Amino acid sequence: MRKILIVGAGQSGLQLALGLQSQGYDITLMSNRTADEIRHGRVMSTQCMFHTALQHERDLGINFWENQAPRIEGLGVSVAGPGSERLIDWVGRLDGYAQSIDQRVKMAGWMETFAQRGGQLVIHGAAVGDLDYFARTYDLVLVSAGKGELVSMFARDAARSPYDTPQRALAVAYVHGLGPRPEHPEFDAVRCNLVPGVGELFVMPTWTTSGRADILFWEGIPGGPLDVFQGVRDPQEHLRLTLELLERFLPWEHARTTGVELTDAGGTLAGRYAPTVRNPVGRLPSGGLVLGVADVVVANDPITGQGSNSAAKCAASYLASIVEHGDRPFDETWMRSAFDRYWQTAQHVTKWTNAMLAPPPEHVLNLLGAAGQLQPVADRFANGFNDPGDFENFFYDPALADTYLAETGAAAAAAQDTAEDASEAVPAAS
Repeated sequence: MRKILIVGAGQSGLQLALGLQSQGYDITLMSNRTADEIRHGRVMSTQCMFHTALQHERDLGINFWENQAPRIEGLGVSVAGPGSERLIDWVGRLDGYAQSIDQRVKMAGWMETFAQRGGQLVIHGAAVGDLDYFARTYDLVLVSAGKGELVSMFARDAARSPYDTPQRALAVAYVHGLGPRPEHPEFDAVRCNLVPGVGELFVMPTWTTSGRADILFWEGIPGGPLDVFQGVRDPQEHLRLTLELLERFLPWEHARTTGVELTDAGGTLAGRYAPTVRNPVGRLPSGGLVLGVADVVVANDPITGQGSNSAAKCAASYLASIVEHGDRPFDETWMRSAFDRYWQTAQHVTKWTNAMLAPPPEHVLNLLGAAGQLQPVADRFANGFNDPGDFENFFYDPALADTYLAETGAAAAAAQDTAEDASEAVPAAS
């Protein structure tokens, strides 16, 4: 039985621990907080997981909250004009539903499941010195704690990291009482609201410690009018600022907030970080090696909602690499190959996310505008959140975008002509 140590009990660390545990590995999991401390603490993220990532959880039988959490069936985009009017407004339908489950619920539940199934759970904030000691007694050490001292072991990959400073100031509020969008009250959707030159607001249904809720998530350009949350400690002040900015920039979303209140005292979060890709292998003072997991080595800005999805995909990829490796040593060559396998997926997320942080070029604005007239364009953009690799086929290159819009427009026109011919033929036949 191979012994593996996983440091960090987030989406990737816990999913990987539970997956390896089910395969008969001897797993030790280190967390700096207990399950109860996580459950009753502050929100940690704005997770929205799409079909592929959710399927990784189903495959392991750890989708414990799937029947309770709202089923998110669409993803909408709105663009605000200079007078806070809606210039663009549409919603695409997802091929498979998405879900958001507060990580306080999920991580606490998964930690308890891991312990109940016989896993060794160590509550201890690990430092590099601790890993230096533990590495000698484990076949493999994985670091999935994306903050703190341990991350310093993994050098920044400058070639894959175009930004060296935070590109957005982040502010999150979990609320009860948000009204539905009147345009599409029949199904739940994530709403992406773009305010050019200012930032973005994302609204997503979620399942939290007190049941159904919604997340209001501002991403503000640093130094701009949305960058006002740094240093705000009072949750009610955080909510007041959130709603004030909604009223100023996105009145159609503000109209839904007349009855909102925070889900709990821990329902707010603010911060910022530079999106960074790092070297996947960390070297300990004694010479031992550790492998970085998920956002330890690929930390994207949350503007494309990929954090928990990438963590799930990384855990699934690493699980396969570990199991397939059998009883051979987990040396540096294997570690790099395991990361390279994950990077085949992660590179598309990084490219798309970094593109969305920059002002959109003309062909992207044309795509977003056309999605309001051509439902297949809206649907394809929405489903790119599940499969970011598809953006290579129509999103980045102006010529590919123009060809795609021309073909889709022609197909829509032909379908319309066929429908009109059929409707004219019905009275003639009768």
